Amino acid sequence: MAPFAVEDFSYPNAANVLAEKGILLKRGDGHIVLAECGATANQIRVLTVKDASVGRDELYCFQATAGTGYLTLELPRVFALETADHPISADLTADGVTTTVEVAKDDFAPVGEGTVGGARSVLVEIRVTG
Repeated sequence: MAPFAVEDFSYPNAANVLAEKGILLKRGDGHIVLAECGATANQIRVLTVKDASVGRDELYCFQATAGTGYLTLELPRVFALETADHPISADLTADGVTTTVEVAKDDFAPVGEGTVGGARSVLVEIRVTG
């Protein structure tokens, strides 16, 4: 009898994505995926401080494939989040403290160092909430 497959929800090809895109994608349910930033208006956009020394771009885009979903990741120096057709909840960590930010559908929110006096923050989770 063949062994059963066990899904651990690890992001596929995470090591390659880290090497090529400068973002560590950890786990998710498959309903939020990294996407090429483009013409589609239905993307979650994450704005960061670009750092060529670690391969980090200034913009990362994600596609929500369902009305709910989650993705855990590590993306430093995030300063804004922009939504399209789905509201999101995002967890950011700065100085050992995690803060949750709610961003409504079709909205833009400055976060971390994008706010007055804000600390450098690492985006650690995105959740599509509707």
